Amino acid sequence: MNTKYFLLLLFVLIFSTSVPAQKLPSKTKTLKPLRLTNKYFMNKWPDAGKSIITNRERPSNIWTRAVYYEGLMALYNIDKQQEYYDYAVQWGEKHKWGLRNGVNNRNADDQACGQTYIDLYLIDKKPERIKDIKASVDLMVNSDKSDDWNWIDAIQMAMPVFTQLGVLYKDTSYFSKMYDLYSFAKYKHGEKGLYNPADHLWWRDKDFDPPYKEPNGEDCYWSRGNGWVIAALVRTLQLLPKKDPHYHEYLQDFKDMCAALVPLQRADGFWNVSLHDSTHFGGKETSGTALFTYGFAWGIGKGLLDKKTYRPIIVKAWNAMVKDAVHANGFLGYVQGTGKEPKDGQPVTYTSTPDFEDYGLGCFLLAGTEVYKLK
Repeated sequence: MNTKYFLLLLFVLIFSTSVPAQKLPSKTKTLKPLRLTNKYFMNKWPDAGKSIITNRERPSNIWTRAVYYEGLMALYNIDKQQEYYDYAVQWGEKHKWGLRNGVNNRNADDQACGQTYIDLYLIDKKPERIKDIKASVDLMVNSDKSDDWNWIDAIQMAMPVFTQLGVLYKDTSYFSKMYDLYSFAKYKHGEKGLYNPADHLWWRDKDFDPPYKEPNGEDCYWSRGNGWVIAALVRTLQLLPKKDPHYHEYLQDFKDMCAALVPLQRADGFWNVSLHDSTHFGGKETSGTALFTYGFAWGIGKGLLDKKTYRPIIVKAWNAMVKDAVHANGFLGYVQGTGKEPKDGQPVTYTSTPDFEDYGLGCFLLAGTEVYKLK
């Protein structure tokens, strides 16, 4: 972390000890907004296989819906309601456990559904549930190409799938290929890779490599994009054997990113869409905030992050999302629509509806389930 952000972090830590501390809600109160927002979505989309129509029609096994189901499965793990499981199974069955664009497919967005397919296979080991996702990933494992993850969202969409399959089949070739893809994104895409070791944050893709700057002259670090990497590292580290040769690099990246994000939290508990430029479409944003909260809460729960440092940050973020973003009917506000940078999907407000309502909820459910575990 550079000097400027170290000093900012120091200020945050000192300030946090001088104001009355917020508290995490009880487990019952934490579960309430999770059930409410999820019920809103399930009621709105009773047919899990129905196409999504925005600017055009898309099948519902795309990445946006896949992220929702990651959140739903996390919720199911703490709140075992049969309707949650049935809804996830219906989604898989409606798509015949397939990927958009078929098996011969290296696109991480299309492979994201595999995270839930594999979760459901582990509950009920029907071969059809993982046949296609395994075939798709196997094609990548058995090739020399490693430049597929050329935007950082891809890391979250696909990296956990490689981890899941490697663990399931006790086959380290999945882990090796996963690192090839991750390291290419980190060190080689664009000029010098998409990760900036000075700031411990990621540029969304090569379009934002220096000399690209935000209006205030800072680098452009998109909130949700960095949130995707945090989530990918969480979902990888929780399964990857510690003896894997790259485990500690993933862990260090996770810790470094978390430390870099702490001083960037807004006073109201959220993070801006542009992490280093609060004036560029600054304001509350739920999806990135939820992903950071997810990572911090998981890290504390696993003893990987310092409780005194991160717990107040988590409490502030979670309470802010519940208070300011969750509507009485379960609609989730302040979610930035799809895109790749701060200007996309604007304006982001309490009442604005993003082009896809599913992934923001998935991020919120992931965050809430880890906050629930802290109690």
